[in-house]
This record gives sequence, C-alpha cells and structure tokens, in this order.
Amino acid sequence: MLLVDDESEVIDAIERKINWSELGFEVIGEAYNGVKALELAEKRQPDVVITDIKMPYMNGLELSKKLNNDFPNIHIIIFTGFDEFEYAKEAVHLEIEEYMLKPINSGELSDCLRRLKDTLDKERDEKLNIKKLESYFNDSLPMLQMNFFVSLIEGRIKEAEVSKYISDYKIGLKGPFYCLAIFHTSEHHVPEGMNSLLLAMSVQREIKDRVKDKWSGETFNYLGNTVVIFELEKEEDITPLTDDLDRFCRWAQRVMGAVVTVGVGKCFKNIVEANASYEGAREAVSYRVLFGTTRAINIVEIAPNEQESAATADEMGIHELFKTIRLGQREEVIEAVNSEIDKIRRNAKTVNQYKLAIMEIIGAFYRFCANNVLDFNDYKGDIDNPYEIVPQMDEDTLRTWMTDIATKLSENVKNTRNTTSKRMIMDAQNIVKERYQDPDLSLDIVCSLLGVSNSYFSSIFKKEVGKSFVTYLTDYRMENAARLIIETNEKSYEIASKVGYLDANYFSYVFKKTYGVSPSKFRNDNTD
Repeated sequence: MLLVDDESEVIDAIERKINWSELGFEVIGEAYNGVKALELAEKRQPDVVITDIKMPYMNGLELSKKLNNDFPNIHIIIFTGFDEFEYAKEAVHLEIEEYMLKPINSGELSDCLRRLKDTLDKERDEKLNIKKLESYFNDSLPMLQMNFFVSLIEGRIKEAEVSKYISDYKIGLKGPFYCLAIFHTSEHHVPEGMNSLLLAMSVQREIKDRVKDKWSGETFNYLGNTVVIFELEKEEDITPLTDDLDRFCRWAQRVMGAVVTVGVGKCFKNIVEANASYEGAREAVSYRVLFGTTRAINIVEIAPNEQESAATADEMGIHELFKTIRLGQREEVIEAVNSEIDKIRRNAKTVNQYKLAIMEIIGAFYRFCANNVLDFNDYKGDIDNPYEIVPQMDEDTLRTWMTDIATKLSENVKNTRNTTSKRMIMDAQNIVKERYQDPDLSLDIVCSLLGVSNSYFSSIFKKEVGKSFVTYLTDYRMENAARLIIETNEKSYEIASKVGYLDANYFSYVFKKTYGVSPSKFRNDNTD
C-alpha cells in the first residue's frame, strides 16, 4: 500500500485508524505529492495506491493516469472532497477502484480494503492456479512445430527446406527481421507450494499474454528455458524490445515471485541464422553472473563480437573454456584449461587425433583474438609456428603455455569491456553537460543517442557512477542552478528555465529537496 496526500496529518490519521495487518496489507511508503508518489511506485512496486486529488506539482488524477500507463496492475483508490466529487467521477476512463469522500470513515475504508484484498487474492490465485497451468502444459505447442524450432536453433535445417516447413507447419514467421530471446526462470526461487516446472509454464503463458501482445513471434521450450523468435520491422527495434523484456522480468518477480533473466541474441534477416542468434542469447543469459538476474541482457550491447567466437568454440567442443575466459576469475580459467587438456588426452585415440585437437584449440585462440580485436601474436610467446610446435609439447609445458595465454586473454577482455563501459558513461555525461538545459532530456533520449537499451545503460551507469542516471541529471542541474543563484540576480523562474525546468514551482521543490532550503534562502545564505 502506498499513501499519497499533501497533508501529513491525513496520512498519519489513516495509518493509525486502519488495522493494516488484519486486512492483509502493509504500508510500504508515503508521498506528499504526485511526483514523489510516481518515484516510489517505480521503486517499491505497490499493489494499491490511495491518493488525494488536490496536490502540488501533480494532482491525483494526473498521477492515476501515469500509474495506469506505466503500472497497469496497480489498483487506485481516490480520496476527494465533496466539491471535487463530480469532477472525479468524470474520470471513469482511469479505471479507479473506488472514490471515497472526505473526511474518511475508517469503517468504510476498511470495507473497501477487504473487497480489494479479495480481488488481489483472486488475481494471484489465477496466476498460480495449478489446474489451469497443467491444462496449459497439456495444450502446449504441437510436436511438429517443436521439432522444427529445436532443429532450427541447433543448425540442422537447410535453407532450401525452411519455407516448406514454415508453410506445412503453419508457422507465422514473416520477418522481415528476427531476433531470438531465451527466458531463463530460476529453479532456486519458487513461491511456497508451487512446483518449479509449473512456475516456468506460468511465466511462458505470461510471455504470450504480455510480451507477444506487442511483439509477435513464435514461442517454444528448449533445455528447460522458454525461447522466443521475435519478428522485427527493422533492426533498430531490438533496443525497445530489450527494454520491454526488462520490464517483463521485473513484473514477473513482483507479481509471480519468479526470478526471470532474458538473454537477447543478435538480429538477423535469414531465418536459418537463428542458430547464431540462439548462441548469442545463451551467452547473454550467462552474463547474469556479472549483471544480475531479473533483467534482459542484449549480447550485442555487452559483447558485440564475442557471440561469433562462442558459436565457433561450441563447434569444437571447447565452449566452456572460452566462456570462462570471458566471464570467470583467474582460478576458474586455470581450471577450465586443465579440464580441456584432460578431455583431449582422454578422448584422443591416436597421436594424430591428439595433434588435430590441439591445432583446433590454437585456431580457436586465433579466432577469439580476432573477434575481440586482439593479436594472438602478442600472447603466444616466442613460438614462431604454434601449429607445428605446440602439438609436440609435453603435458606440463602445454598446460603452462595454454594457462598463460588464457589468463592474459581473460584479463585483457575484461579490461576492454570495462573501457567500453567507461567510454559510454563519459559520452552520457557529455550529453548531460551539453543538453541539461533541454527540459525534454531524459533517460530514453540518452539511450537512443547512444544506441543502447535502458536496462543495460542504467545498470552500467549506476555501477560506474554510484547513482542512477536520473539522479545524476538532477544533481547536475541543481549544481548549475546553485551557481546561477549565487552569481546572478536572475529570478527563480528564469534560472529554472536555464537548467531544464518548465515549472518553476517544481524546480523550487527539487532544489529544496537537494539543498534543504528554498532558492531564495539559498541566495540569502550565500551572498552575505
């Protein structure tokens, strides 16, 4: 429950008079205007918002409209004075749960909350109803479609056969562009009384209801995950798709208790390229160890070239080694090298097989370096021809040589990734410096200019800078506002306009929140 009213006495009275725990609710936040309420709603994800109508900066009806747009699952109760009642009733399109006249009667409010609790319980029961999930499981995709999709991502479908399969199996993939996404539902975070398999199926149903309502494509299960081949109008659509998938992950955790991570592969035009996109998506999911779960991860944003080497490495049976080089710590890289050498020695039946396997690994190192803009000659030591010399090495020398190369590559790849992230952050900060006076400057605009998704940019920005981008932009504007207040005699509304605020009252509110005093008092305190 989130309580919103510009009078703190009203909020205090409501909190005292209502037995929240008995009704099955918990107050998770209070806000004294609509702007702050919107911030709290995004941060705390309440089930219910109780709000007054008349408030500064953003009234209750404006708040309700924004909540309906951004968080359609939140239920809203509006408090209104008698003279506002008819005005509020006209806003039926806002789908307000209930209107209540002031002064609030605790009995009436309690009855309203009981009804609302029943509604919320029914909604959640519907999401996790085992019988319906079992029915959905039994009515899943036909076997022929499943076989086609699995064969497609495993690279076993010939290009000449694709159109026939799509036509015969009534598969609606028309393009013109595609990308493949893997939805991984954690088996270690399952609500009490719920089977992990049924939870995963529930997530898949919500993917069809919520994600595919906007983005068309084909859905199927593979290796315990839900896989979707999305259709895109243009290649650039992969960025807003990633943002929508990121929002879905957060919704699934809040409403269903499911921890979902989505890996997004590279965009492609020819459907037979689904295999490469799948490998990229699988790599992206594995990056949850670095970037965290409950989010969407786009492989092109985090590792623009690495997905190519991942597919090659997989073909040669050393996928895990290169995955560890990209993601693992030094000890894990050493262990992966030893494991790969042990596997080669165990599987090679003849000397020629052993030498061929070693040469394949050398070739994989060359390709890995090329895909990551590195020169293998800088890592191979004083060996002129590795293809000739390395297969002749004894076991200890081979382990030392490969370990040295793998650990150095791992360190440099991580450094390159960090440098790319820092460069992106610097570009974003420069955009703020150049355009902070523009009131339309926002997270969406900056991400669009940088060509990255909101999800990826936000996580990297906060990790590097220590604060969210929105907070950074606000702080930068406030620093410039403080400077103008001290150095000029301009009015507050003039300064507000110069630092990107169209509403002088809201500017004063943000300034006081930042510095603890109003702009006028700040000037008096600093110009004596």
